[in-house]
Formats: sequence, structure tokens, C-alpha cells
Amino acid sequence: MATAVPAYPVDVEGRLDPQLSRWLWLVKWLLAIPHFIVLAFLWIAVVVLSVVAFFSILFTRRYPRGIFDFNVGVLRWTWRVSFYSYGTLGTDRYPPFTLADVEDYPARLEINYPERLNRWLPFVKWLLAIPHLILVGIFIGGSGVLAWESTHWVWRTGGPGLIRLLVLIAAVILLFTGRYPRGIFDFVLGLNRWALRVAAYVGLMTDRYPPFRLDVGGSEHPSGGQMALDLPGPGPAAAAAEAQPAAAQRRGWTAGRIAMLVTGSLLALIGLGFAAGGGAGLWLHTTQRDSDGYLMTHTHQFGTPSYALATRSLHISGDVPSFLYGQKWLGTVRVRGQSIDAARPLFIGIGRRSDVQSYLARVAHADVIDVSSNPFKASYRPQPGGAPAVPPARARFWVASVSGPGKQVLSWHVKSGRWSVVVMRPGGSRGVVADLAVGAKAPALLGVSLGLLGFGLIVLAGGAALIYFGGREKPGPQKEQQP
Repeated sequence: MATAVPAYPVDVEGRLDPQLSRWLWLVKWLLAIPHFIVLAFLWIAVVVLSVVAFFSILFTRRYPRGIFDFNVGVLRWTWRVSFYSYGTLGTDRYPPFTLADVEDYPARLEINYPERLNRWLPFVKWLLAIPHLILVGIFIGGSGVLAWESTHWVWRTGGPGLIRLLVLIAAVILLFTGRYPRGIFDFVLGLNRWALRVAAYVGLMTDRYPPFRLDVGGSEHPSGGQMALDLPGPGPAAAAAEAQPAAAQRRGWTAGRIAMLVTGSLLALIGLGFAAGGGAGLWLHTTQRDSDGYLMTHTHQFGTPSYALATRSLHISGDVPSFLYGQKWLGTVRVRGQSIDAARPLFIGIGRRSDVQSYLARVAHADVIDVSSNPFKASYRPQPGGAPAVPPARARFWVASVSGPGKQVLSWHVKSGRWSVVVMRPGGSRGVVADLAVGAKAPALLGVSLGLLGFGLIVLAGGAALIYFGGREKPGPQKEQQP
């Protein structure tokens, strides 16, 4: 039943071209690639600027107008590309590269600017929007579910979504008949309109909760033939309608301003990454060293029924890149181990990888090829062979080794080369099960962390400055007051 519907502050329109090419839709994915590339950078800026808007709303209850216009422009650009390509296939007219509203383009989007916003709603909008997000995930596709697979959780992605499925059906009909079914078009427009309303709400652009209503048709205005289909579902009470802003002259979104915002957002993300890395390094340096000044891994149990355990690198977990292995970075390396049966002796040795490979060439052993820490899991690669011809304690190629019952601690000052850690029984008997931990002093950690933090803050400040000057509006010319 057609019903009168209240105006929502997100106005989405689409006008179906009367004459569409039967074949062009087959290559629109290729033609739209330049837009996809530009939009990828623009959406990075939107994410960063939305964080800025979040704090502005929290402290001032205002969404900065410059950022609002930019984010709406990116959403409008995205809608035009979606309408042209596989979000609707409603036009063959190539989308313009602009954030501005193009009045004669078949796809248009406007969002009323809110003068005041609730300062606390941004904390819970994502939660309130969950029912809508589930539905939009079904509309758009690409969403998924968390599923349990024997030993762990996995994320299973969904299919192409209802919109893509309907557009594909319309495209096939267009291919054979030369006509886009009007009923499918109206329905697809309603689904896209629903998704864009939710995007505006989650993007903090309005406090009006999106209605559980499918407004089908190309226009949201009565003259455009909109029909509302009410869907059941409770929703939070809508906030008071936003006051319309006074008309004013506003500076347009020039290429320079867009470039400043995008570049500033990218720099802000890069700066945050470097600053976070530096902060993590300082945290490690100040809180995670043991009483001897070593950064140690947690103690974990390793074992093999064969004669030896061998690693491919100095760091058992394999988390440290190879360029960090050296005296300047790791300093002194420490390997700490103890047999599960404390009374049984344990041998720990470090040797050049080539010497270790020669020694274990005909010895049954296990190479530790991967270690994950949370949850802990070690992966081994068994190597066939027999017992060692020479017990490890009697071999002469080790650059450092310890042996005996109870806890064994091996310390070695790092030298250039490829090295392996080997854990065995001193007499070379079968069955090695031990608790092991590895660490290093990492003397350069403090300096590197301070450098990363300082560089990150400088880049972040530069990005913030570009965002500020790119998003700042110059006031329009003031009209003289008549006496």
C-alpha cells in the first residue's frame, strides 16, 4: 500500500535512462576502474575525517561543516559510480569526477546538515544500527558469519548480495530485450536508499534513526512516484528534526582542497602507525625486561620423540625479521630451557646453520618451522634418520653451549652469520621434551622507539595541518545590511 512518508534527512534519487546499451554493462567494471582507484583514497580520508568529526561532536555537538561537505561528497560520488556500475546499472552516462552535486546527472544524493548533534550517540550508533547493518549486509553482500571449525573460529564470507543478484537479472533481461525492468529498478533503488541512509547514520551525519521502511522508486519526492513499503521492526525514537542551515556562499571543493584532505589523511594514518610502533617499543623497553635486562618470550613446551629439536633462526617464534639479527640490534641472545623431568639433563647449543645441518644430516630430528603465540602452537617438520654418531656434548662446532640437569641458561653475543639453536640430550638419546624461552637485550630498542615515535608525531602533525587547512572554509561575501 502506498503511504505518505515523513522526510528523512538523506535524499537519494536515481533516474533510469530510457535507452540503455544492451552490451555496455559487460565492460563497465573496466571503465569504472579509475573511479574505484580514486574512491579508495577518498574513503581513507573519510575514515580519518570521521574520527575527527567524532571528537568534534563529543566536545562541541557540531559536525565540522567542511568535513561534512567532503564526506557527503565522497558518499555522493560513490552513489553515482554505483548507479552507473553494478549497484544499479541505471545509466550509461559516465560519472563525473567531482564531489559536487551534478544536477543533470541521473543519480543524486543530498544530506541535510545538522546544526546540533547529540554528543553521546556516536558511542552507541554502531550498536543501535546492528539490525540495519545485518539487513544491509544481505542487500549488498560481502558480509559473513563467524563459524567454529573443529579447533578455531573462522570468518565465512557471504555471497554477492541481493542488490547484485537483482541487477544481474536485470542485465540479462536488458541483454536480450533491450529493456531494464522498471519493477526491478524501483526495488533496487529502494535497497540502495536504505543502505545509504544507514551509511549516513553510522557515519555520524544525522541523529535520525533510519526507518525500517523500503522506499522504492527513483525519487523520494511525491512527484517522483515514491512508494513506501513499511517493514515491521522496533527502532529507537527519532531525535528532533535538524534545523536547516541558513543559506550562505561556500567555497567549492577544488582539486587542491581534495588533495590536501586525502594527503593529510594518508599522512595521519602513516604517522599514527609509526607513533604506535614507537610507543609499543617504549612499552617493551620499560615494562617487559627481566631482572637481567633481557626481553624474553614466554616459556613454552617443545618436544619430539626423535633425537633433536633444531630451529631455523635465532628467534624460535620467527617473529623477528632477518635484518634485525646482528650485534647492533639484538646484542646478547639468551636461551633458557629445562627438561620436563627436571632430573634429566638437557643440552642447548648454538652453531652455524651449515655445521648444524651437517651434524643432523643423518640424525632423526624435528625442525621447528613455525610458532604461534596466541594460542601457542608449534609446527614441526620431522626429518628421518638414526641416532647421532657423536653425542652433542662432545661435538666441537658449537659457538656456545650448555649442558646439565635442571634449568640451563645459554647466553651468546650475536655475530654475523646464519645460526641455529639445537636442543638434545647430552648423550644423544631419543626423546626431547623441554620448556624453552628465547630473548635478547636489544640495546637499540630505546633509540629506535624514540625515533619512530618522534617521526610519527611529526608526520601526524603534518597530516593534521593538511586536514585543517583543506577542510577549513573561507566565509562567503557578506551582504551589506540595508539601513
